[in-house]
Amino acid sequence: MDLRFTPEEIAFRDEVRSFFRTQIPQAIRDKVSAGRHLSKQDFVTAQRILHARGWAVPHWPLHWGGQDWTPVQRYIFNEELQSEAVPPPLPFGAQMVGPVIYTFGTPEQQRRFLPRIANIEDWWCQGFSEPGSGSDLASLKTRAVREGDEYVINGQKTWTTLAQYADWIFVLARTDPAAKKQEGISFILVDMRTPGITVRPIVTIDGGREVNEVFFDDVRVPAENLVGQENKGWDYAKFLLGNERSGIARIGLSKERLRRIKRLARETPDGDGTVWDDPMFRRDVASVEIELKALEMTQLRVVAADARRGAGGKPDPASSILKIKGSELQQATTELLLRVAGPLALPFLPDADDGVLHNEPPIGPDWAATAAPQYFNNRKVSIYGGSNEIQRNIIAKAILGL
Repeated sequence: MDLRFTPEEIAFRDEVRSFFRTQIPQAIRDKVSAGRHLSKQDFVTAQRILHARGWAVPHWPLHWGGQDWTPVQRYIFNEELQSEAVPPPLPFGAQMVGPVIYTFGTPEQQRRFLPRIANIEDWWCQGFSEPGSGSDLASLKTRAVREGDEYVINGQKTWTTLAQYADWIFVLARTDPAAKKQEGISFILVDMRTPGITVRPIVTIDGGREVNEVFFDDVRVPAENLVGQENKGWDYAKFLLGNERSGIARIGLSKERLRRIKRLARETPDGDGTVWDDPMFRRDVASVEIELKALEMTQLRVVAADARRGAGGKPDPASSILKIKGSELQQATTELLLRVAGPLALPFLPDADDGVLHNEPPIGPDWAATAAPQYFNNRKVSIYGGSNEIQRNIIAKAILGL
């Protein structure tokens, strides 16, 4: 199998890379590279620039704003997006609910939602996880009861990323409590302005408000907002999660972070030299680079298989392999960055008077102040999208036949 890019693919890569470097504001790209929180406007600005170029949702069907790209071109685009520290199009819309709507939604749902998702006129969030229903998502307890032309939803969702910005949420809710737990679940689109919805922040260790709890108290939703068939939502959720896992590897992001780690290690004093002078540190960097290259070759093989198979069909179970190793390598790179920063990665100091953690000025360079928050925040990547333990079970069943 020849995994080298053709001259045409190399030219495409150069076009994409040049666009990202010249059209996406440097200030936004610097935030992404440094691991700082992006504002809502940062996400909107970047996605609308991509949308104007026709690149916000290139994996969608052509008539909904997609591009007729090969799997290799899609791979190159995502690799360069991450390598150049460009904020991706809002994943809850572009990667998650959008494909569900154009695959399983009604024509009216497609006309109503898809153009607005592509241009991020609607901000979407994901209503899947619940207290007690994370990796075992099928045990969810949020209920949706049909009353005439409406569903009445009651329950709670948690870890809802960026729900504070959201206009809409796609919700998995149980519509048949007597059915087997993987059955009797429906996929419903809910306007966040509907009475009865409460969003409560979960403040993370770095002081950010990235995730939230969402409560539904007698929330009335038009029955026309049901996607597909009632009680078939688990099938649509599996479709969505398969797409999500394929993107979680984020090889380009890890490559960009490794380049930054090596540069900073050569600049950061350590004893009589720099961090880079430590042979044990260089060994660990080389080990991560080797594993990342192996993962890149694995992803290219998956891309080549996709190209041979053509469009359609179920997501490749190999996406679980990419998810496991990709998330582990993202965590490994944040650990290396933390080692470079050393004691300079201590931006938080306790206040002796009230015992509350306050965000104090960093004791070192600005880049070091984000090293610890990035490290701790990336502990989650081996959990969301289906924990790595669950992915190993998928591999055992779908690939190894155990």
